[in-house]
Amino acid sequence: MLEVLRSAWKLSDLRKKIIFTIMMFVVFRIGVHIPVPGIDTDVIEKLVGQGQLLGFFDVISGGAFKKFSIFAMSITPYINASIIMQLLTVVIPYLERLSKEPDGRKKMTQYVRYGTVILGFIQAVGISFGLRTAIINPGIVSTLLIALSLTAGTAFLMWLGELITEKGIGNGISLIIFAGIVSRVPSGIVIMFKYLKEGTTNIFVVLMFIVVALVVMAGIIAIQEGQRRIPVQYAKRVVGRKVYGGQSTHVPLKVNQAGVIPIIFAISIMMFPGTIASWFPTNGCAIFVTKIFDFQSWWYQLIYALMIIFFTYFYTAITFNPSDVADNMKKYGGFIPGLRPGRPTAEYIEKVANRITLAGAIFLAAIAILPSLLIKVTELPVYFGGTSLLIVVGVALDTMKQMESNLLMRHYQGFLK
Repeated sequence: MLEVLRSAWKLSDLRKKIIFTIMMFVVFRIGVHIPVPGIDTDVIEKLVGQGQLLGFFDVISGGAFKKFSIFAMSITPYINASIIMQLLTVVIPYLERLSKEPDGRKKMTQYVRYGTVILGFIQAVGISFGLRTAIINPGIVSTLLIALSLTAGTAFLMWLGELITEKGIGNGISLIIFAGIVSRVPSGIVIMFKYLKEGTTNIFVVLMFIVVALVVMAGIIAIQEGQRRIPVQYAKRVVGRKVYGGQSTHVPLKVNQAGVIPIIFAISIMMFPGTIASWFPTNGCAIFVTKIFDFQSWWYQLIYALMIIFFTYFYTAITFNPSDVADNMKKYGGFIPGLRPGRPTAEYIEKVANRITLAGAIFLAAIAILPSLLIKVTELPVYFGGTSLLIVVGVALDTMKQMESNLLMRHYQGFLK
């Protein structure tokens, strides 16, 4: 792997992309330490220590929430805007037409940006009201200043992510979340040693946590790379004096075609009701919503798991079209043994895809609720759990594949063999 990195470093364009991505990470980490004016960060730290959901949100934001910096909301408003746009694309014909046109995609990207700013401001106002005990000088002006600062930080992160996607390596939005989670690992290790020293926990619990983490990582890699290969036979064609086709190949269907997107979508959606409920702390309905969406409640875990399963199917349906695969196969003389080309082939591929997607969705849901189980078993504030590992491993694998494709285009040996 070191040899591969050395070979990649020799390519000037690839080297520039890697350096640019690293520099954007540095900018992101600098922004994490720029505080929002008018906030008592000591109060925020106490709230993060008391609430598991806030603690996990702090991990996702790379510690920005605990410091209540301009990046405290992370990139979640952008993700929410993307979810809404994809849902609207399914039900609104105009947006569906736009999604199939190159110029239309640019327009949809603009809509997502506008939606990010609007949702970001709404969420920022909700956070400001919900954390009003931390505001040094409560008032309309202070609340508006805090909301505008948080919205500006999210808009900057959105721009930073798009810049990484365009000029760097990998998906910029995913890499920002990846960088935020990884940056919390050293402090997590320090806290673990602190608990060991104070006697709050013991070495057996720590070893159990490490073993579980390694097993989860191995499972994530197996699921992310696992695929069902559908055999395809191509008929022989004679063009002039040459014979084409006749070979056997396969259509690879990944167990988890949606990657880490469903879990990121679900996290963003699950945070939204609690934010709205925080606006009305004395309202009975708002108090009920707050209890339901408490990180440790069984209702929260159930809704969270069902949301992940839904988004896994939803995102897979958007990104994978069995009819297109069957049509392309038919166009080039390919067929699945025992099935007629066309509609029967598409139905078979869809049936197989639905079955393996169910397995991938259940795995994602199980990984997502793992932190809550670990907290109850180990009695440690383990926010860097299954969800965080899933995002880190998934983003790392996707980035490696992009690096692999760049290397293979230049006839270098890649990571994957």
